[in-house]
Amino acid sequence: MKFAKRSLLLSIVLVIAISAFGYLLWYKTKFSDIYHSTYSLHANKPKVNKEIIRRLKQKALSAKDYISEHGYNPEKCFLLDMKIYSGEKRFFVYNLKKDSIETAGLVTHGSGSDNRTEDLTFSNIKNSNCTSLGKYRIGRDYTGKFGLAYKLYGLDKTNNNAFERFVVLHAHECVPNTEVSPFPICVSLGCPTVAPAFLTKLKTYLDESENPFLLWIYN
Repeated sequence: MKFAKRSLLLSIVLVIAISAFGYLLWYKTKFSDIYHSTYSLHANKPKVNKEIIRRLKQKALSAKDYISEHGYNPEKCFLLDMKIYSGEKRFFVYNLKKDSIETAGLVTHGSGSDNRTEDLTFSNIKNSNCTSLGKYRIGRDYTGKFGLAYKLYGLDKTNNNAFERFVVLHAHECVPNTEVSPFPICVSLGCPTVAPAFLTKLKTYLDESENPFLLWIYN
């Protein structure tokens, strides 16, 4: 009887071990498949960086014109390039006077997109959980569900529902302080969400500004 019980127990343990091993092999393969193509996209860093700078300077030039016409902070603005992979810094504090980047950080995009590829979906529709492209005026700060946050007012047809969608600038601990590419970071419900330490840096710029700040999300 004891021998039969031991044999049964040994068989169960063996089945579990084989299943666990098989699962790990399957999971590892799937994990590699998900990120392999993403890693390849970033293999040639110099070319990607030159393109990022070119796009950034081009957007900053357009921002200067809009800022001078509408009375925004003439020295600095926030530029978010959604063509950059989420595991890399793509939230730029841009110095318009010096035509240079002052600092940069990671930022989420909406969960309505699949953050494992470079092709994102953008939407201005309520409950889409997508990022909305376009220019934003950063409004007053308040303490919300995630602590310090800033109201955002969409200035274009592509994002004019931002306020009604409760799209705000805020921080969350799921966003790292350093780049994690080729891996993605967490996603939001459409809010540009940054790391807590980075939001503290942004707060300094916003507190010191006498004029409203322009935030521009582009792709």
